[in-house]
This record gives sequence, C-alpha cells and structure tokens, in this order.
Amino acid sequence: MKNLKKTEKYLFSLGVVSLVIQLIFPQYAIAHAIEIEQIESSVEAYRVERKPTQVVTVTITAYSSTVDQCDSTPFITASGSYVHDGTIAANFLPMGTKVKIPSVFGDKIFIVEDRMNARYYKRIDIWFPTRQEALNFGIQKLEIEAYE
Repeated sequence: MKNLKKTEKYLFSLGVVSLVIQLIFPQYAIAHAIEIEQIESSVEAYRVERKPTQVVTVTITAYSSTVDQCDSTPFITASGSYVHDGTIAANFLPMGTKVKIPSVFGDKIFIVEDRMNARYYKRIDIWFPTRQEALNFGIQKLEIEAYE
C-alpha cells in the first residue's frame, strides 16, 4: 500500500512537471503533438487495405541457407540483402514486390528479395531458417496476392 502511494505521488509530480514544461515551452509541446499526429496518420495509411495487383495460384516450395540449395553465398539474396523471415524468391515478380499467402500465413507480408533457377517461372520459394522447416513446408499449390 505504501509503494502504491509513492507511485501515485510520483506520477502526479511527473504530470505537474510535464504541464509546467508545456506552459513554459509551448513550441515543444506543439511540435511533439504534430509529430505524433504525423506518425498516427502514416500508420493509419499503412493499415488501409490496398487491393492486390495480382492474385494467382502458384507452386510454392521452401528453401534454407545451405550451399546445396543456393549458391556459394547462401545467406545473401540476389538483391544483396541477408535472408530473414519473410524473404521469398520468385522469377515472375519484380524485386521488392510484397506478397501475401493468406490461406497459410494470413496477413504476413513476404518480400521478393531472391531469384530461383531460371527453369522455375511461376513458382515461389519461401526461405526458412532450417532445412527441416523447409522440408516440413514441402511443395504446395496456393493462391498468392502480390502488391507492387
């Protein structure tokens, strides 16, 4: 109970100090409010659902960072970035295309950052951190949504 009273006093004091600072330096309070408003509007704009530029059913496979599945630099993608959760390889989509696979991954966003062997055209390869996860995913034919 004693700690609760101390916490309440501390929060009250913090509020009073904050109010005094806002009264003495209103330009900082206004700038902070504008910054918060800009951040909130950009987040809201991001949340607005955009329509996909392409909805197509493709064969989806999986890979991990091993030399037998990639080239001699298995952790570096064709775009020059390091592989990470959400990296996909595709030859039929431009680099940087955002892709959703709603039936399996919901609203998770994947980004085309890698390429596959030229013989694979209408196919997507999802990067997984381990070979076992890639094997568990297997080969699936699924609908994707591409956002360019």
